[in-house]
Amino acid sequence: MGPVTGIAIYITIWWTVLFAVLPWGVTSHAQAGIDKGDGGDPAAPVDPKLKKKFLTTTWISAIVWVVVWAVIHFGLVKLPSLPSGY
Repeated sequence: MGPVTGIAIYITIWWTVLFAVLPWGVTSHAQAGIDKGDGGDPAAPVDPKLKKKFLTTTWISAIVWVVVWAVIHFGLVKLPSLPSGY
């Protein structure tokens, strides 16, 4: 796996993990008993904690990427070769 392929795989894993991590620990305004007033969505999170979720996503993605790299590097799953003209 080349460096560009490795980075592309990591970014794909990162985005997938982000969508899995986003709902963790979220309390909506409706659950907290806070009235949003006019125009506010009661399902909006009170404190989304995005910085913590981005950091969590980054280390989980790194672990998953290492597992994917090991599977490819040690040939546990054979990937078909592309023709040399591409």
